[in-house]
Amino acid sequence: MNQPPQLAIDGAIARITLARPEAANRLLPEDLPVLTAHIQAVNATVDRPDGVRVLVLQATGRHFCGGYEITEVARSQRPGAGFGDMVDAVEQCRAVTIAAIQGGVFGGATDLALACDFRVGGPAARMFMPAARLGLHYYQSGLERFVTRLGLDMAKRLFLTAETLDAEAMHRCGFLTHWAEGPDIAPAVNALAATLAGMAPLALLGMKTSLNQIARHQADPAALAAAVRRTVASADLREAALAWQEKRPPVFSGR
Repeated sequence: MNQPPQLAIDGAIARITLARPEAANRLLPEDLPVLTAHIQAVNATVDRPDGVRVLVLQATGRHFCGGYEITEVARSQRPGAGFGDMVDAVEQCRAVTIAAIQGGVFGGATDLALACDFRVGGPAARMFMPAARLGLHYYQSGLERFVTRLGLDMAKRLFLTAETLDAEAMHRCGFLTHWAEGPDIAPAVNALAATLAGMAPLALLGMKTSLNQIARHQADPAALAAAVRRTVASADLREAALAWQEKRPPVFSGR
């Protein structure tokens, strides 16, 4: 198997699969617009009642992703179409995102995983960020993701020493948000995706956006208040109250 990233949509859950296992799923320049287009395709469905609510970023083979092909780094810095722009698009995806980290995650792939809302991994996971060893100053949005998600000290530890973290260390520092027992992480990934897909869409997707903006000190109080009012007036809130009274699971419409 040696293919560009593949997108599959099944109801409320979509999956992007990295499919170059023989090369540790390293990303090539031509993969960047493909990944960005997949994110745009997911975004385009979100406002539909049957739209995507959850996007799983997963990979085939032993590793999640070996990062960006080092010999092509110069081609990853094109303004508006570079590696960092693609990762920013993942962070800004309107659906809630899960990175399924079954093995190694290296280099730029560590930032790709951090751009996701959740990161599920198990004992086989490991990571390192070799930018300093390779002579590369990382781009701003990537540095910000490491600092906002893992803290300044951990960001320095990873970037400045190029230290390798094993799975337990990844979990302790917060890189892995969810721990999967055993070598097969699929059940944990699927359970999390199903939980998220069952939430009220307006609240789920609205709070994802607001939380990310708050983390970057970019929250607009007026926009956040409008999002609150939208849920207060929503059919989904009325459905949730009725379902509570009737002791049944709610059926949300995203309205």
